[in-house]
Amino acid sequence: MTAHIDPPRKAVNADQDAVETADWLASLGSLHHSAGAERVRYILAALDRRAKELGVLLDSPPFSPYRNSIPLEQQKPYPGDIAIETRLTAIIRWNALAMVVRANKAYGELGGHVASYASAAEIFEVGFNHFFRASSSESEGDLVYFQPHSSPGVYARAYLEGRLSDENLKLYRQELSGPGLSSYPHPWLMPEFWQVPSASMGLGPISAIYQARFMKYLQHRGLVQTAGRHVWGVFGDGEMDEPESIAGLALAARENLDNLTFVVNCNLQRLDGPVRGNGQVIQELESLFQGAGWNVIKVLWGSDWDDIFARDIKHALLRKFADTVDGKYQTLGAKDGAYNLANFFSEDPEVRALVAHMSDADIDGLKRGGHDFKKLFAAFAAAKDIKGRPTVILAKTKKGYGMGGAGESRMTSHQAKKLDVDALYAFRDRFALPLSNKQVEDLEFFRPAEDSAEIQYLRARRAALGGYMPARRRASAALPVPPLQTYAEFALRGDGKETSTTMAIVRLFTNLLKDKTLGPRIVPIVADEARTFGMANLFRQVGIYSPAGQLYEPEDAGSMLYYKEAIDGQLLEEGITEAGAISSWTAAATSYSIHNFPLLPFYIYYSMFGFQRVGDLIWAAADQRARGFLIGATAGRTTLGGEGLQHQDGSSHLMAATVPNCRAYDPAFSYEVAVIVDHGMRSMLEQGNDEFYYLTAMNENYAQPSMPDDARDGIIKGLYRVLPSADGPAKIRLVGSGAILPEALAAAAMLQSEWKVACEVWSATSFSELAREARDVERTNRLSPLSTPVETHVVQCLGGKVPIVAASDYVRAYPQLIGSYIEAPYTVLGTDGFGRSDTRAALRSFFEVDRKQIVVAALSALAKLGQVAREQVAEAIASYELPTGVASPWSR
Repeated sequence: MTAHIDPPRKAVNADQDAVETADWLASLGSLHHSAGAERVRYILAALDRRAKELGVLLDSPPFSPYRNSIPLEQQKPYPGDIAIETRLTAIIRWNALAMVVRANKAYGELGGHVASYASAAEIFEVGFNHFFRASSSESEGDLVYFQPHSSPGVYARAYLEGRLSDENLKLYRQELSGPGLSSYPHPWLMPEFWQVPSASMGLGPISAIYQARFMKYLQHRGLVQTAGRHVWGVFGDGEMDEPESIAGLALAARENLDNLTFVVNCNLQRLDGPVRGNGQVIQELESLFQGAGWNVIKVLWGSDWDDIFARDIKHALLRKFADTVDGKYQTLGAKDGAYNLANFFSEDPEVRALVAHMSDADIDGLKRGGHDFKKLFAAFAAAKDIKGRPTVILAKTKKGYGMGGAGESRMTSHQAKKLDVDALYAFRDRFALPLSNKQVEDLEFFRPAEDSAEIQYLRARRAALGGYMPARRRASAALPVPPLQTYAEFALRGDGKETSTTMAIVRLFTNLLKDKTLGPRIVPIVADEARTFGMANLFRQVGIYSPAGQLYEPEDAGSMLYYKEAIDGQLLEEGITEAGAISSWTAAATSYSIHNFPLLPFYIYYSMFGFQRVGDLIWAAADQRARGFLIGATAGRTTLGGEGLQHQDGSSHLMAATVPNCRAYDPAFSYEVAVIVDHGMRSMLEQGNDEFYYLTAMNENYAQPSMPDDARDGIIKGLYRVLPSADGPAKIRLVGSGAILPEALAAAAMLQSEWKVACEVWSATSFSELAREARDVERTNRLSPLSTPVETHVVQCLGGKVPIVAASDYVRAYPQLIGSYIEAPYTVLGTDGFGRSDTRAALRSFFEVDRKQIVVAALSALAKLGQVAREQVAEAIASYELPTGVASPWSR
């Protein structure tokens, strides 16, 4: 029978057969009583499937009622000492507040946040006391992404643990004044404390997802035992509006990441006001996560509400909750019990009757679920028990909880950095802190005695969970790199064979994959472009990682390069998600620290979709001290050819130059690629340097020479001579980078044969490395006026008065990085402006970086010095038919 699809219709409010409805409801109640909730869920799911088969589609809301997901009778008993944990939480709250207020009392510009941790304290403490496992001899432990604005609370706890001192806390956000503390989680600034950065909101969630996924990858490949380890992420409800926050949700569910739990601190407020003032953000997030396939646990109401819910037989309270928007919940949170009674409970007679026995003070004491240890523990425990999918805990809290009129649930909570003395007294009294008025006024930090019940309990709980956290491993065992000749002979001896640098890189790491020691440690990553980059051979050689294996026969099964998915596949083929691919790269690039197991990731992608698209994630990877290779393929404004404006990259090297520990190169020849990759591997894997490498690679085939004997040092430093002057001292020096180096070599031949100008040609593998070294040398010389000045590599190569013309396939600002360190006249050609679709030759002519333009630029530079006649410049322009009456390429 063909199913009939009912047309959309308005909701029917009137019950057309009340007796039948009552019979169905009674049957449901009886089933629940006799067989329990699981049986009810099964029957309802079966009915829903059958209804859909019959074409009956329900337009029901994609979220559950506004109450806790875990019923009281299913709530696991709390294993801890709530009285002690309550006192510890109060002390940590005070120290976090005192730290921020002290800093801003001394220097008002420092900033900091009190309200975020105040809302999340119980969430953190349940995790620290019962769930967050530290690295130990038995396991590498869990990974926790901490809500960045709550970092004062993490410092305050580490202070009680004895890991941070009074001096550390006094120097919160004052890192240059002594042993200070960074504003947010930053491994670069506190390399033995913070494991992962989370300061840029939105990056924590996607990073947590791909870290959890990478743990499964390591397990399935048999590299690292990660079973039992968990990734936790504590994030804000406002943060979930960031696209990166939700970009990986479907992957987490699709790959059954039951080692992942998000805890969303739903205090209903972002920086300026309510997250959803006219709606309910918790219900919206439930719909989002449930639709993506996650297990959702809501923790909305504390234990004091249990009795009220038990007596709400007609669900009047749930209806009232459903009709209340977050803007009103925020106002209710900022007011006292009398206000809540009058403006919430008393608005509905049935709801008012539920609290008739309660005083204003009783109502004022009703907690939200995110401030209740028992409710939170039940949710955390349930999340750990779930198998086959990730879990999100939506914990409702109050922003600025405990701050009273100074910030509790106020619009201005996020900006609260200073509290007057009365507010501080009120905070002390509310949390029963053993502090005198003077101690409060002086904002003294409080740490109970070492033999106190609180400290003994804190230490015992952390001992049971493997030790203290967060804590970061700075180094792991060195990984040997094979000799260069064993895997790069083809590149070192090019002998004029034509190929592209993209193919050289792919061939290099394909050869490295065959090395018995290093090969298994290589993690190739692509964002759905493996065939474009000539990597299809890896499909069969190492397989594409899939936790499900391959449940189908691929269409190209008979091919030598068939599409092979495998549970132990080595290649991460991420699909069309650069944000996901760079997150996987970061997970692999930090494996030496997080898993004590160094890996070597190569992520190859369209260069335009790297720094320009996911620059914030790359910056976070740099903060995390990532080690690996980023390969910007099909690079260069004129080299990609027909792809046009959105794809042609002329700026990535300029952006890469701003990342302090990124070593960026634009190699022109295969042997340059080989030398740079070899140097990078030895630096990162053998020497343990906290840096990563960015190489641009082109898809243009041209003749590849063999490596000169004395080139290696210059290749790494960023500049070496590839062509000396053939006829006496050079009158001009040409510097070419990447794809434009062949144009510089051709221009040199033209200058020699057509204009009798002797010139030499230099390959600039990295203007950014040259500039970095020159800055360091310039600073050293400036601060050491009595010492013999050190000479930069740029000066050693290009010193003197011989004019220089530098050309690259990137914006002029890239070669100009070294301009201030050069004494000679320095002319720069580049590809400023929007890209176009055309041939390489046409594009290079348009952007004025081809051989003809280089010749004219050289003659012009010589004419300015009086070394050639100006008429010769005009003659060259006419001879080459260069347009003179058109606008510049960057203005068109």
